[in-house]
Amino acid sequence: MLIKNASIQQPDGYLNKTPLFQFLLLSTVFALWSAAAALNDVLITQFKAIFHLSNFASALVQSAFYGAYFLVAIPAAMVVKKTSYKLAILLGLALYIFGCLMFFPASVAGTYTMFLAAIFCIAIGLSFLETSCNTYSAMIGESNRATLRLNISHTINAMGYILGLLLGKHLIFQEGVNIQQQMVTLSGAELEAFKAMVLQQTLEPYKWLVAVIATVAVLIAVTEYPSCKVAGAIKDKQPSLRQTLAYLAGNVRFFKGVGAQFAYVGMQVAVWSFTIRLALELDGNMVEHDAANYLLYSFIMYFLGKLLANYLFTRTSQENVLMGYSAIGFACLMYVALVPNFSAVWVAVGTSALFAPCWATIFASTLQSVDTRYTETVGGFVVMAIIGGAIVPAIQGFVADRVGMQNSFVVSAVCFALVFGYFLSEKKFKRTQTLVASAA
Repeated sequence: MLIKNASIQQPDGYLNKTPLFQFLLLSTVFALWSAAAALNDVLITQFKAIFHLSNFASALVQSAFYGAYFLVAIPAAMVVKKTSYKLAILLGLALYIFGCLMFFPASVAGTYTMFLAAIFCIAIGLSFLETSCNTYSAMIGESNRATLRLNISHTINAMGYILGLLLGKHLIFQEGVNIQQQMVTLSGAELEAFKAMVLQQTLEPYKWLVAVIATVAVLIAVTEYPSCKVAGAIKDKQPSLRQTLAYLAGNVRFFKGVGAQFAYVGMQVAVWSFTIRLALELDGNMVEHDAANYLLYSFIMYFLGKLLANYLFTRTSQENVLMGYSAIGFACLMYVALVPNFSAVWVAVGTSALFAPCWATIFASTLQSVDTRYTETVGGFVVMAIIGGAIVPAIQGFVADRVGMQNSFVVSAVCFALVFGYFLSEKKFKRTQTLVASAA
C-alpha cells in the first residue's frame, strides 16, 4: 500500500479518529454515483422525445436505475460482511465502468430497452457503492461524529449532481434545438439519421465518467483502509442474515427509518426527474438545453442546503432541523403543484435546498437504531429503500399523464409530509430516552 492508515480500531468498529485522506477519497465516490443519477434526469427528457414516451414510460429510466438498488443491496451487504468495505467499493466501481461501457452497444442498437439495460447495470455497481460507502463513512471515525461525517460526504455528493448535470447539458442537449419540434419537421431516412445522431450524443458524458472512475479506483486500490468492523467480525462471529431479520422484526424505529428513506428518495428523484419537463410545460418557447438550467440551479441549491444544514446541526438537534426543512418543503411542493405560473419552477428549484440533509440523517439515524453487530446488513436494508426512486417517479408520471405535470407534484408533497412525521417520531423517542435516563 502506498498510503497508510494511522488510526486505531475500536471494539465497536469505529476509529479513535478519522483518517483524513482516506475519508476524503471515500467521499469522492459519493460524487461519482450522484453524477450518474443527474445524467438520468437529462436522459428522461431526451428519451421521451426520441422514443415518443409518456411521462410514465420515461420515468422507467428511474425504475431501472433504483430497482437495481433494491435487488442488489443485500448481496452487496453480504460482500461487505464477508470481505471488506474496500473490496465492495472496488467491485462497485468496476461494475459502474462496465455499465457505462454498455452505452456504446445501446447507442448502436438504438432501442429504449437496451438503454434501460445499460442504466440497470450502472445501478448494480452503484448499489455496491452506496451500500458500502454510506455505512463506511458513518463508521470511519469517532462514533459521536457519524452523522456529521455522513453529511460531509453527502455535501461532496451534491457537487457530483452539479457536475453530472453540466456534462449532460453540454454533451447531450444541443443548444438552441428543441428535439421534439425538430423531429416534426423530419421524416423517413432524415428522421432516422437525426435520432441516431441524438442517441450517439448520449455516449459523451459516459466517456468522461469511465476515465474518472478508473482513476478513483486505482487510488483506492493503493490506499490502506481500516476494516471498521466490530471486534470478532472477521472470525465470522457476526449474526447471520436470519438472526438479523429476527432482531429487526421487533425494531419499530428501524422500519420507520426505512419508510422515511423510501419516501425521501422517491420524492427527490421525482422532483428532479420532472423539473425540466415542468419548465418546458410552463414555457412553451423553451428548449431542452435551456430548461436544463433549472435542474442545474436545483443542484446548486441542494449543495447550499447541505452547507446550511451542517451549520444548523451545530446549533440545534438534527430532528429540529429536519422537521423545519420538511414542513417548509411540503408547503413549497404544494405551491409547485397548485400555482399555475412559471414561479412554480423557481419554487421547485428552491425546494432542492430542503432535500439536502435528508438522506444522510435518515441513514445515520436508522443505523443508530440497531446494535452495531448488525450494521453491515442493516446498511444494505436502508439502501434497499432507494426503491422509492423507482416507484414514486413512476406514480408521479402516471398522475402527470392524467392531470398534468404540474398538479402531479402533489405526490412528492405527500412524501415530504411522511419525512416530517419520521423526524417528529425520532424527536419524541429521544425525549423519552432522556427522561428515562434522568429518572434513573
